[in-house]
Amino acid sequence: MDLSSSPDRADVVIVGAGPAGAVAARRFVEDGYSVVCIEQGDWPDYSRSHVADEYLELSAGKEWNPQPTVRRSFSDYPIDTSRSDVEPLLWNGVGGSAVMYAGIWMRLMPSDFRVRSLDGVADDWPLSYEDLAPYYERIERDFGVSGHPGDPAFPDIDAYPMKAAPIGPHGRMMAEAHNRLGWHWWPGSNAIATENYRNQGACVQRGACMWGCINKAKGSPDVTHWPDLLTQGVRLITRAVAQEIETDASGRATAVVYTGDDGVTRRQEADLVVLAANGLGTSRLLQLSESKRFPNGLANGSGLVGKRLMMHPFATVVGVFEEKLDPWKGVWGQPIYSLEFYETVKERGFLRGAKWNVTPTGGPQAMTAAFPWGGSQIWGEGFHDTVKDRLGHSLAWGIVAEDLPEEHNRVELDHSTRDRAGLPGVRMVYETSKNTKDLLAFNVDRAAESLREAGAKETIVAPMIRETGWHILGTATMGDDPGSSVVDQWGRAHEVPNLIIVDGSTWPTSSGMNPTPTIAAFSLRAIEHAVSARRTQAVPR
Repeated sequence: MDLSSSPDRADVVIVGAGPAGAVAARRFVEDGYSVVCIEQGDWPDYSRSHVADEYLELSAGKEWNPQPTVRRSFSDYPIDTSRSDVEPLLWNGVGGSAVMYAGIWMRLMPSDFRVRSLDGVADDWPLSYEDLAPYYERIERDFGVSGHPGDPAFPDIDAYPMKAAPIGPHGRMMAEAHNRLGWHWWPGSNAIATENYRNQGACVQRGACMWGCINKAKGSPDVTHWPDLLTQGVRLITRAVAQEIETDASGRATAVVYTGDDGVTRRQEADLVVLAANGLGTSRLLQLSESKRFPNGLANGSGLVGKRLMMHPFATVVGVFEEKLDPWKGVWGQPIYSLEFYETVKERGFLRGAKWNVTPTGGPQAMTAAFPWGGSQIWGEGFHDTVKDRLGHSLAWGIVAEDLPEEHNRVELDHSTRDRAGLPGVRMVYETSKNTKDLLAFNVDRAAESLREAGAKETIVAPMIRETGWHILGTATMGDDPGSSVVDQWGRAHEVPNLIIVDGSTWPTSSGMNPTPTIAAFSLRAIEHAVSARRTQAVPR
């Protein structure tokens, strides 16, 4: 391969500028490391995407659509989902998919780290909730999290950086219903600033969190991290496609090879390589990095790179009410959440559980969409009456189901397609398990009961929505045994000592929580360990 002359060698090269990569870059540069970050997308352009405040919903259809197959951006690579029950949703660019997330901010529960010990399935994490707790606290400050401490489900959380967003009439209605039922609820914690905070502006409650926040209230790394990192000397290379991680004869990573926006292929040499490209991109790059020493892909001696894909199957139950609620006037994240059915109760006939969060149903355009209405046909006779009935009078429980790992669910290279750099795309093979289907069915029934208790005159069920694959986890799983895992508890590849993976691909189990807080906390812990180990490493005389 002909490469252009190499740029200056760096201490660290990071692939991916989303939450995991931004956290890693910050921790390294704080300790004086030279850092280069390679990102295949570009900066989000909020001004061009949002026509005007009153037409915010219109921008969600194309450029801000979370489905790569619909958006078809220059930054996307081909993804074949013909053998998958769930469509992946992601955004490639500075800030990563957090640019388009709802900002929901939930720590994992202690039980999430001990699924094997508690329920006899999957694997325990090689670390505990207590190991991550101090990193959660630091990350919550960095991402501008608002919330209300005191939830008995999280007795160690005694403060958030900002007060919680208002729960609104829709949140209050569901909280009162849960009080009558004796079920858990709590005001939502969100990476959404409720006051001016560092680089973030105070939320003005447009309810447009899911397709970028023009007010910069949402804690996405393009706002919270990257402006500062650039002033601190981090070199960010955008519109650059990473195509291979090179290694030397001893098996150490030496460089990331990438194709720039000018079409020139370059090599970025570094002492440490950090992968933060999500559960699809990281496993893809490892599989692309074949060599004589690693014929099945880099760090893949266990054969598990790309396998154990988990997607958090998602269901909604909508309640339609007589009362005027206007639920879009607030955060889209979660005004309130419930963990009533989160833990395993074996008498239910399935293992693990789900987190619920109240979700607004949106404005006029959203009344005709598949989400969260389950794709029910409303066009034709009665269309106007249906929209009038729903608009401003509806809310939904969003149900995030824990997804247990199975090796046949996987990400593999698709050599029949090519991205803009000529690299193979990926194929997702994913089938929802019976356990997950049973878990969702149970929680759907309970959510409908909750809405009826609140006074819903109608409930509409979307038992599993295909276009909700935000959470792509497990394809480079962590563990203590190199024979049954890819990385250790610090994200270090068992076979490549200077390769660290810090995104959600490392998760042994998926929990039932929105993963960004734990991805960020894990990244901070992993890089803190790498920095500490480097400081104490013996230097030959």
